[in-house]
Amino acid sequence: MSSPQPADLAYQDEILQGVSRTFALTIPQLPGSLEQVVGNAYLLCRIADTIEDDKHLPFADKRQFSERFIEVVNGSEESERFAQDLKPKLSPSATDSERDLIHNTPTVIRITHSFNPRQQAALQRCVRIMADGMSRYQETNVAYGLQDQADMDSYCYYVAGVVGEMLTELFCDYSGAIDRNHEEMMQLAVSFGQGLQMTNILKDIWDDQQRNMCWLPQAVLERYGVSFNAATPLRNDQQFRQALGHLIGVARMHLGNALHYTLLLPKHETGIRRFCLWALGMAVLTLRNINNHRDFTSGNEVKISRRAVKATILSTNLCTRHDLLLRWLFNRLASGLPAPATPAKAGIR
Repeated sequence: MSSPQPADLAYQDEILQGVSRTFALTIPQLPGSLEQVVGNAYLLCRIADTIEDDKHLPFADKRQFSERFIEVVNGSEESERFAQDLKPKLSPSATDSERDLIHNTPTVIRITHSFNPRQQAALQRCVRIMADGMSRYQETNVAYGLQDQADMDSYCYYVAGVVGEMLTELFCDYSGAIDRNHEEMMQLAVSFGQGLQMTNILKDIWDDQQRNMCWLPQAVLERYGVSFNAATPLRNDQQFRQALGHLIGVARMHLGNALHYTLLLPKHETGIRRFCLWALGMAVLTLRNINNHRDFTSGNEVKISRRAVKATILSTNLCTRHDLLLRWLFNRLASGLPAPATPAKAGIR
């Protein structure tokens, strides 16, 4: 284990700005050493996601590159060869930042391999589970939705819940005080990730539909008499709005667990709390927009404004150390959101 090179860290900071505005905003709130490993973890996940989201890569190639990337992170395949083989095969629609990130996979991996054993194990586990899970769903026809709520829970686990588990391991490695709550936080971490992911799924329903994809559970839709497909205009359908309210309620429950997770963090760890609170606050506000405009036609219509982002940052920063105020703020923001119709279970273990 050796210290990462300044030039490599400089690249990591720079590329984060290109591939994620949200995480480029929240990750710097973390304490220095934790900021480095979480930033690196995000880039690893982004590489895995770039493979799975590429529009022109055949399924067989996606699975092959996903498996190779797992080996790259584990240190059993050369990152240079992986990057050289993958970059020419990327879709023309891949962004310049995504191409640059793939090209600089060796830089990212050098930082990965500079971390301590517990940190590396957390990153390796996350990439393995995420890459395997996403490959499974890439090979499934999701034009009409996922099978049921359990299937949606599993999908959310692969793309977000496992990230929550990884972050918890990294937080616990950083702080013995946090590590004392390891078991409870690991359970809540899956729910935290699902709350964020379900919010994104609900926001992007119609954008995904244009790509002939749907991540909603068919069983829930059918409960309300809804059949989802690309040819059916459902935006103004009362039954669909009821089904949407049901799913909003499930997401709201998971975000309540996210608050519980955050309050388990020591009050003096203000940077880690802010990292969690900013993501939680923005998700709750997005859910409010969706709930208040269930007839929305694109994600842009329910996306929160920059002003709302700034207000979230200001209000959570003022309350970071005060659990009672944070509970009050969450309940105020979540007021009016539906309660879950039935208890939900987050993810798979």
